[in-house]
Amino acid sequence: MIFDQIFDMINIGIIIIDKELKVYKWNRWMEIHSKIPAEKITGFPLFSFFPDLNNPRFLRNFKSVLTFGNFAFFSQKLHQYLFPFQAANSLGSNFKYMRQSCTMGPLRDDNNVIRYAYIMVQDVTDIAAYEQKLLEMSIRDGLTGVYNRRYFETRLEEEFERHKRYTRPFSIIMQDIDHFKKVNDTYGHPCGDYILKAFASMIVSSIRKVDIFARYGGEEFCCLLPETRLDSAMKLAEFLRKKIERNIFIFNNTEIRITISQGIAELKTEMGAAEALLREADHALYEAKESGRNKVVKMKD
Repeated sequence: MIFDQIFDMINIGIIIIDKELKVYKWNRWMEIHSKIPAEKITGFPLFSFFPDLNNPRFLRNFKSVLTFGNFAFFSQKLHQYLFPFQAANSLGSNFKYMRQSCTMGPLRDDNNVIRYAYIMVQDVTDIAAYEQKLLEMSIRDGLTGVYNRRYFETRLEEEFERHKRYTRPFSIIMQDIDHFKKVNDTYGHPCGDYILKAFASMIVSSIRKVDIFARYGGEEFCCLLPETRLDSAMKLAEFLRKKIERNIFIFNNTEIRITISQGIAELKTEMGAAEALLREADHALYEAKESGRNKVVKMKD
């Protein structure tokens, strides 16, 4: 009686299954989150209700538990969940299913013979959501919400290594908001912050999901374009230049216009490091600014 009370009061899911994978015990926590009453599932194969568990990984662990008395662990970082229960998302995450940390282990009788296996299910959705937020904070620019320089450079190195292995093309665009200091001096730093955020939002809405757009520093931004040749990058940059030039930014009922200068570079096989590509784009950007701004300049052949 006391065991049954504890079994149902504990704030984790507990399942006991026999050697045929039939449910022997199903506690109250599992009832609540699965919406399956104990009397409905007890005595029936677990796979009848959760067919996705009928996979080699789960079966291999189950066999190891019953045969050798081992323990099996399913962490949310690797497996996310065993049971597709709806997530509460109390920390504002966008998880569809509850993130779970699960343990499977043996249950022995008085003669030390393994008769059953138990599965303990712990809801770690809040922990996973917090970790997700920390990760986002570490790779995002705090003001604009786009990727930061560190993340951009990490992805640049990854694309460089991919190019070396598969010779796949990619290009980058370096962008600088023209006369941005004048915006700050004329309208104030809150206006400057607004311009940066609005500009970043416009660029993000104009590029592909596979492209990496980052704030590189101050009013300078970079866009990494996988599977993109120089001519295609030039067309995109010119499209972005015109889009920004034609846009009217409104801050405190004041109309503000800006322009951008852009330098374009494509990775070449002879470039020995990713930094060489950045230098080429930076040189092209410098030329765009020196030649009058509001221009797109590509790397020299």
